[in-house]
Amino acid sequence: MRHLCFILLAATLSEVSHAQNETGSNCCADLALSSVSLRVSYPGEAAYEASLASYFDGKSRLSPSCIVQPQFAEEVSGIVKVITAASSSKPCQFAVRSGGHTPIPGANNVNDGITIDLLYMNGTTYNADTGLASISPAARWGSVYQALEPLGRMVAGGRGSTVGVGGFLLGGGISHYAPRVGLSCDNVANFQVVLANGSIVYANKNTDPDLFTALKGGSSNFGIVTRYDMETFESEDLWGGIVTYPASTVDQHFKALVNFGLDPNRDPNAALIVFQGYSTASPTDVVRAAFDYTKPVVRPDAYKEFFAVTNNISDTTKIQPMSAISAEFGSDTTKRVQFRTVSFKIDLATLQETARLYKLVITELQAKASGQWRVSCLHQVWSTSYTADSEAKGGNVLGMERYTENFIMYQSYLSWSEAKDDELFIDLGIMLTDGIQKFAASAGTDVKYLYLNYADKDQDPLTSYGADKVDFMKAVAAEYDPSGVYQNLLPGGFKISKA
Repeated sequence: MRHLCFILLAATLSEVSHAQNETGSNCCADLALSSVSLRVSYPGEAAYEASLASYFDGKSRLSPSCIVQPQFAEEVSGIVKVITAASSSKPCQFAVRSGGHTPIPGANNVNDGITIDLLYMNGTTYNADTGLASISPAARWGSVYQALEPLGRMVAGGRGSTVGVGGFLLGGGISHYAPRVGLSCDNVANFQVVLANGSIVYANKNTDPDLFTALKGGSSNFGIVTRYDMETFESEDLWGGIVTYPASTVDQHFKALVNFGLDPNRDPNAALIVFQGYSTASPTDVVRAAFDYTKPVVRPDAYKEFFAVTNNISDTTKIQPMSAISAEFGSDTTKRVQFRTVSFKIDLATLQETARLYKLVITELQAKASGQWRVSCLHQVWSTSYTADSEAKGGNVLGMERYTENFIMYQSYLSWSEAKDDELFIDLGIMLTDGIQKFAASAGTDVKYLYLNYADKDQDPLTSYGADKVDFMKAVAAEYDPSGVYQNLLPGGFKISKA
């Protein structure tokens, strides 16, 4: 039984679930005496400083006592064994970083503890016999597409080239291909996972099926995933890009988005995001439509209502490979970032309320913010088709079977350069999504689901899956991590123990 060797750990770990780890240096010393000693770096050393500098969110550049950068699943296993053994007497808080794209301090880094940075586990290989692509957790989606396109293969991965594979897939994952092949997590056929006792297991429909299901949306609550085997399909060029319009066209775009989202005969090749945006780099309030059609067809009829909007400012659409499409959505790593999310029914009045609140935020920032900053508010359709085949693929924990109608998933994306403005931006981001949620609740258009990959630290995406899904995840965690290593020693992220 998996839990026998962890009985002595349970009491110790339960007492430190919310405690500050004050023994990080001692835990690092244990790592330095282990088989992964050459992978450990400390403040002031080049590998340590380079790791911190590469985080997407400036707020997430914390100060771990040490950073360890394994290269193989076996080394991750060895690290976990050291941490759990040391924690029987002196709790070692740690964090796990795949791509480092989650902009929540503590989610992928830690103060005074150990950060397991999977930087060197970033390859992509393809097996022609199985049709599966094996992808390491720290790979960025741009590199995945560049590896697969010459082979004529593609996966349902992230839309931005700089987004990391690991966190994206564990949070669900929406791709341009989702209307055709479903959510990205449901295109994972097999997970290689390091459990809390250091064992390496393979979770799929036939082996450890409950763990397989829980990992699809359950985040880092069950183990460290060291490989994702994904279903592939034929690679074709897409038609897509970003068209920018004056802010005055926002109502036209919202009306077109409503019709697009409610169309029962929606073209499964058509993906779309409508977003409002303002940046100090180009201080013009605009509306952008990101078109991504997964066949090489110029200006397909699926978007004809959007094409009827005139006076565009710029247009980057063309036939191009997925790697180029994703590069247009790539993000820099020089700003402080906040994501937040809310969902609501496809409703014009609620969409218009998002625009009203967006304007309030822009006006407030223009008066008070310093340095360089940007606000993007994204509106996209979450379709029931995304999870129509989920059960046949082993299921996930997102609870989407509750919904029989498409809805809008909203993301606010604020970025800024000055640390002194943290409170201003964070508070305005909260005001924005709380205001939308309040309006939607009063209008009867609210939807409870929160997309984990867009959620902020005070939001609770796991609970939004439904009580039955939370109970299921807790049962899986109790089976595969009975001492609560991933609940108690990982201080950040979304924990099922708090759901």
